[in-house]
This record gives sequence, structure tokens and C-alpha cells, in this order.
Amino acid sequence: MAKKKHYVVWNGVQPGIYSSWEECQAQIKGVKQALYKAFDTLAEAERAYASSPREYIGHGAKKGEKSSPATIPACVIKNALAVDAACSGNPGMMEYRGVYIATGEQIFHFGPIFGTNNIGEFLAIVHGLAMLKQKGIDLPIYSDSYNALLWIKGKKCKTKLPRDSKSEELFKYVDRAEKWLKENSYTTTLIKWETDKWGEIPADFGRK
Repeated sequence: MAKKKHYVVWNGVQPGIYSSWEECQAQIKGVKQALYKAFDTLAEAERAYASSPREYIGHGAKKGEKSSPATIPACVIKNALAVDAACSGNPGMMEYRGVYIATGEQIFHFGPIFGTNNIGEFLAIVHGLAMLKQKGIDLPIYSDSYNALLWIKGKKCKTKLPRDSKSEELFKYVDRAEKWLKENSYTTTLIKWETDKWGEIPADFGRK
């Protein structure tokens, strides 16, 4: 049985704390730059609602923030990174992050920035690859995005998002990521996270 979550909506139709994703979704649908996040307990949600959303999401998120502990299947490599993206609307305000599976510690975070979920998943993998190579660390990377893994293999972000004034900032990061893939080799093993078998990936933003 899935653990009950509590959803904080800081910016939406009616800001507040909601006890289901359906209620939360009704408050953020159609709202530009909606701000919301899921928490495991009501106490955590109440504490977050009384605080600035930037302490929990975006550039101001607390460094080293940890994901909620989860039961990780025995078949999953714990000494590995998990990456994931979230998007408020698609396209919309997108962010991504990398989490160390063994401890749940957030290793890196980027966004929010206008984009799509698939682009976020792609950038998250490249971010992880570049970071691990720079630090000389050999860890596998898990991603639950089949499309992003294919794009990494082809060294090309095959998004259908138009490149215009609204998305130009994002495409600068895409260009840099594609350039890195073409100019760098890596030994990192990329593994598809099987959500149906293992549950949500540890880097999930908890917005489902």
C-alpha cells in the first residue's frame, strides 16, 4: 500500500496543504510558475508551508537536502546516482536533480527553468556524467527516462520544443550538453530505472 503524502501548494489557485495529488493538481493546473511539493508527513508539510518555498525547491533549496527514505529493492545498486526531472506543465518550469541512492542525499540540483520533462531528464544524465568524470568517480547512473537514455546514446537531444525567446536559455544548456557528449568519453554505466517493479526513482520530486 502506497504511503500517504501531503502536498504543499505555495503558489496556486488556493495555496494550502492537500492530502491527495488530485486535490493538489486542481490547485496548480493552468497556474504559471506554480510552486508545490510533496511531503511524507503532515508535520513536514506544515513546517514547509510556513516557510519560503525556495527553501525546498529551486535555487534556494537546502544544500545536501535528502530525499525521504524509501525501500530500495535488493537488486538496485546502492552505490549509484539516481537522476530525475520534474516539470510544472509540459512545457513549463522544469528542474532536475541527482541523488546518491545509498543515503538519499541530493548531490546536485538545477532549475527551475522553462523547458520540458524529457529535456530535464537528458540534462540530468549529462550533468551526472560530467560531474563523475570531473571528480574521477566511477558510479552507475539510474534514470527512469527511456527517451533521455536514447538521446544520450545518440549524443543528441531530439526534442520537439521550439527554440524561441522563451526557450533560448534552456537550449544554451542543451547545446553545452551535446557538445560535452561529443567531446568526451566515459565509463559510467547508465541503467534504466524500472518504476513498475521498483517504485519511484529515489531522485523523484514526489509530485505524482
